[in-house]
Amino acid sequence: MTYSIAARCDRTGAFGIAITSSSICVASRCAWVGPLGCVSTQNITDPALGPAGLNLLRQGLGAGAIMRLLLEGTPQAEYRQVGVIDRYGQIAIHSGSGALPIAAVAEGPSCIALGNLLASPAVPARMVAGYAAAAGEPLAERLMRALEAGLDAGGETGDERAAGLHVADTHDWPVVDLRVDWHDDPIGELRNIWDIYSPQRAAYESRARAPGTAPGF
Repeated sequence: MTYSIAARCDRTGAFGIAITSSSICVASRCAWVGPLGCVSTQNITDPALGPAGLNLLRQGLGAGAIMRLLLEGTPQAEYRQVGVIDRYGQIAIHSGSGALPIAAVAEGPSCIALGNLLASPAVPARMVAGYAAAAGEPLAERLMRALEAGLDAGGETGDERAAGLHVADTHDWPVVDLRVDWHDDPIGELRNIWDIYSPQRAAYESRARAPGTAPGF
């Protein structure tokens, strides 16, 4: 009932996740980003894996070690899908035997796509391809295009109802934190919100760094 892509930008070092689901408010439970890495947790979701993973990233652990600890700390890990990307771009993926069919994963350079209850097992691979095809664009735009590629590939078996787009850079707070919690076309609505927010993002960041000289609207 969910598909997502997580990535580290090799150019800027930023981390991000784009996600969609037929479940309401999916991003509040499944997408976790920070300046040192990101964690996606889905299928029969344990939201606690997100904050735990970000804390382990702050301690300097790598993706593989973090994944082992997360799986040891969650009940019945076979029902979980989890992805971790660390500060070096290393990735770790878990898709348990109890993941809802059709479940699939795909990986590319510093990126991971996960999905369950998919219309086609090709969806994650198409998302990775969409991300790669947008090389040179800002990370959030690349993630957005990957999400749209997943939808074009068939998406999930039910109708998507919620979506999110999240990017963390040098700050403890996310520089992009956009959510559509319930909508008939959540990916289309997320695209609309991102297109409005994108040209304003730098100004909101400059307000945090230098409020006396930051532009207003």
